Amino acid sequence: MNGLVRIGRVVFAVAMMCFGALYMVYASWVGKVVPGPPWSAGYRWIAWIIAIAFFAVGVCLVVQWKGRTAATLLGVALLWRALSAYLIGLLGHLRDPGPWTSGFELVALGGAALVLAATFPSDREGSAGVLDKFFAVGRYLFALALVVFGVQHFLYAGFVATIVPAWMPGKLFWAYFVGVAFFAAALSIVTGKKAKLASTLLGVMFLTWVVIVHMPRVAAAPHNGNEWTSEFVALAMGGASFLMISTTSQRRE
Repeated sequence: MNGLVRIGRVVFAVAMMCFGALYMVYASWVGKVVPGPPWSAGYRWIAWIIAIAFFAVGVCLVVQWKGRTAATLLGVALLWRALSAYLIGLLGHLRDPGPWTSGFELVALGGAALVLAATFPSDREGSAGVLDKFFAVGRYLFALALVVFGVQHFLYAGFVATIVPAWMPGKLFWAYFVGVAFFAAALSIVTGKKAKLASTLLGVMFLTWVVIVHMPRVAAAPHNGNEWTSEFVALAMGGASFLMISTTSQRRE
């Protein structure tokens, strides 16, 4: 397995455990740090269940115990939440950017979880063929989410520019540049052309955002659950991007 894919697996798993920690904090001290979109707070007992589930999945992925099952269940759960909590509602609110962002963050992470599942050996003989076809959908879902993110960077470039760190010049340029980068990465992942390079650069970009964009925002508002969630989403997307390299290897075999 490619070294970056291994790193992607660990980073993705750590991000899931970070989501678990966020829910654990919320369940322990309600009102202190409330999970932000694409998650929701809910009752404390539900928050505990979600926290335990995220931790369990993360541990399974890191120690590679029942990793294929854990990643598959995670992918299905994330995609179900995307459909039930956001995507169905888009039909009546097509111009509201919020559901588009939250819904397709879940689509991207759900698709990445399916891709991750395919990197683990099958637990049962004879089931690999059917499941691998199901897992193959993951990279298309991830690429679709990147297209949505790219479109949003053009439609809402002014807002995106406000998120760019103050010390960086040409804020509007970076908003458009990232939009183009999303389109290019999506095309590469779907076609397999320069997919390894595109996935690597995409992962580096997301992980860079964790440090230069999200960490300062979290430090400035440590009790804001939205900022914590956004940081962990960026971390998960960084790991997910590296996982896309595995689809390039599979197509060559």
